[in-house]
Amino acid sequence: MFKTMSEMKVMRDPIHEYIHVDKQLIWDCINAPEFQRLRRIHQLGPAMYVYHSAEHSRFSHSLGVYEITRRIINEVIGVEHLSELDQMSLLCAALLHDIGHGPFSHTFENLLQIRHERFTIALIQGDSSIHELLKVAHPELPQAIVDILKHQHANPLLSQVISGQLDADRMDYLLRDAYFSGTSYGKFDLERMFRTMRVVNDTLVIKKTGVHTIEDYILARYHMYWQVYFHPISRSVEALLQSYFKRLKYLYQHKQLANHLLKLHPFLSGGPISNAEFLMMDESTFLHLCKQASTLEDPIAADLAQRILNRDLFDYVDITNGDQVEVMRAKVKAAGFDEAYYLVVDEAKQTPYFPYAIKEQASILIADEANNLMELSHASNLVKAITLGKEKEDKKVFFPRSIR
Repeated sequence: MFKTMSEMKVMRDPIHEYIHVDKQLIWDCINAPEFQRLRRIHQLGPAMYVYHSAEHSRFSHSLGVYEITRRIINEVIGVEHLSELDQMSLLCAALLHDIGHGPFSHTFENLLQIRHERFTIALIQGDSSIHELLKVAHPELPQAIVDILKHQHANPLLSQVISGQLDADRMDYLLRDAYFSGTSYGKFDLERMFRTMRVVNDTLVIKKTGVHTIEDYILARYHMYWQVYFHPISRSVEALLQSYFKRLKYLYQHKQLANHLLKLHPFLSGGPISNAEFLMMDESTFLHLCKQASTLEDPIAADLAQRILNRDLFDYVDITNGDQVEVMRAKVKAAGFDEAYYLVVDEAKQTPYFPYAIKEQASILIADEANNLMELSHASNLVKAITLGKEKEDKKVFFPRSIR
């Protein structure tokens, strides 16, 4: 059904050693403009301002998710029953799951208040090179991929492989982000994970002998969130970008935005964004426009743009009571700053593991010798302690360094 290439393409990768591609459709998707654009989107977004070596892209991460998915299809007991269409749909979903990311990855979602999955689905279903490739390969393929990404596929196993609590996406980004940030927090034994995976009742599960590996995986996720993804400097960059975007939106709404920033208009108007407009916006374009904004006559927009370009970040204090926000608000005003743009309150929360299914999140199940299934927290005292503990949260208020 799907053409196999005469010679397998192999790409070196620091996490998986090699990425293997033997299907022509996968190779064509990799070389499509929508996927190549991911070379210009950093995987870690603002965290690259903290960890100087974290220069890896959504492109390499997406290849890694594809490779893990390919190995699950080829190596995990119980997956062999999948039809050829289901296998290709799953591989394409793994490869293309992040094509809807904008500049600075998840930060762009927060700026627009639009999740990246919406753009991903629009590119797979709408006017794009990717859509044409998929439709020509099989008329049902674009919808099958979308169903997987939206957790609406007839076989829930396919969605679980891509997006659950034990999925190819998280496995790759934990290992890849740890490697490129130079930290050790995200490491776990991926090979052992493959050896203890099984499919029971159309669900991806782990053998009882693999519980300790899953514990390492859960702890890796916990530490990566608090040490890397929620790092206060990373959140400071996001606060700065939030204020910058807010000011540009204000200028646009009051018809005061310079004409040379026209490329930003679709993202400031609140109206629909076409595929062509979205694809134009990568990090190189965003930062080029930021350079142009740094010379605007508006002093707030120009100052915020210069801060982004020069890494002149906001400082912060932890919020332990409500009075601290008001104290800093008064200091910001007294220093002559507009609090609407120079005072940002941020809260980070993270639960490393949900013991019960919550919307798209599926519990991790453990299988004993007779394939009886139990939820992970019943098989691991460590995970049980995590799930019973209070959700960790961290509140900070961000402001210009000169105020401290």
